[in-house]
Amino acid sequence: MSMDTITDGKVVSLAYMMKADGIEVEGATADDPLDYLHGAQNILPGLERALQGARVGDVIQVTLQPGDAYGEYEDDKLETIDRDDLPEEQVEPGMSVLLEDEDGNLFDATIKEVNRDTVVLDLNDPLAGKVITYDVEVLAIRTADDEELENGYPAGTEFAEEDEYYYDDDFDEDDE
Repeated sequence: MSMDTITDGKVVSLAYMMKADGIEVEGATADDPLDYLHGAQNILPGLERALQGARVGDVIQVTLQPGDAYGEYEDDKLETIDRDDLPEEQVEPGMSVLLEDEDGNLFDATIKEVNRDTVVLDLNDPLAGKVITYDVEVLAIRTADDEELENGYPAGTEFAEEDEYYYDDDFDEDDE
């Protein structure tokens, strides 16, 4: 395969529009593209499979069924909690909240129902159960450097920024 073909270990720049059940959800433009490391699970596996072997300039439409995207909607991922357990004073259906479990892990939930003393939380991904369609243009392809391969994402991307936020090596407890 040539250098300008998407294969594992390549940093790929994409412009794309993502739709869920036909409704635009997110995207990236040629002026502000999405860069990802192919083969490192930076993007949905179904999208990554569809891009394998593509070249710069290729325009691809990919439709992913829920099982290949954000999963099937699961009714057993609804949880009822006491209204007092939510820190927000004003809660309404459709609102997204960040919660912490017993182990200190953070997770997102969507408020499905608000009752007098309880709130029903939906722990499904907001895109679960939806058919996802991507319209993608391959803008650039380059070989990842050793550091990018070791880290599992391209330098200077949102993946790197998230990693620095949680694992900043420069953090010094004396600075607090």
